[in-house]
Amino acid sequence: MNLTLHVWRQANRSAPGGFAQYDAKDVSPNMSFLEMLDVVNAGLIESGKEPIAFEHDCREGICGSCGMVINGNPHGPKRKVTTCELHMRSFKDGDELWIEPWRASAFPVIKDLIVDRGAFDRIIQAGGYISVRTGSAPDANAVPVPKRDADTAFDAATCIGCGACVAACPNASAMLFVSAKVSHLKLMPQGQPERFERVLKMVAQMDEEGFGGCTNHGACEAACPKGISTDFIALLNRDLIAAMLGAGADRGAVS
Repeated sequence: MNLTLHVWRQANRSAPGGFAQYDAKDVSPNMSFLEMLDVVNAGLIESGKEPIAFEHDCREGICGSCGMVINGNPHGPKRKVTTCELHMRSFKDGDELWIEPWRASAFPVIKDLIVDRGAFDRIIQAGGYISVRTGSAPDANAVPVPKRDADTAFDAATCIGCGACVAACPNASAMLFVSAKVSHLKLMPQGQPERFERVLKMVAQMDEEGFGGCTNHGACEAACPKGISTDFIALLNRDLIAAMLGAGADRGAVS
């Protein structure tokens, strides 16, 4: 198939950016989206032009670094896949594709399709950890955890921090990311000692980074490649209210 690409090009965060048009010819429907960009870049390099800068690592839908907006959709038109898992058979011969980076003030453009997502790292550093000594891995039944809690914690822990939720949200909110990171720790016994301190610190860091507020638009869940539920935002808000009222330390765990 033959495609027309309109790719956002921007030298750095302070430089003006704009779309540049490229032809992607003889594209195999079995290529991944990133493989298609690799082929386009090979042609640009052969002709002495600057290749398109985009980020990737595992190319297996695990690391979350490959994010870009394709025709207005974070990670492209398919649900619950990352850009590297998107295949060209999702498009038709002759299609025009508009490819741009995540759009959020908290994710400044580094170059072309690459944005600085260091804000997510700083939110995790603010409280997304446990400080108790865990030692070696215990036997599976050594720490009793209700299956419902274990399953819910695992669902939250599947968040790969790609930032699609921020790119999809009209407010550029990071609440889905933060709620997933808060929830998967709060549901485990090891996460209880710092549970309420954690939510206060991580939400405060999120606000400091300049992310927008959550208005329950729901676009974050729709764009998430791992299908993280907005139910986790409700769980975060319950702990946040308890922590702000000073009830967390006195009441213990709040389900």
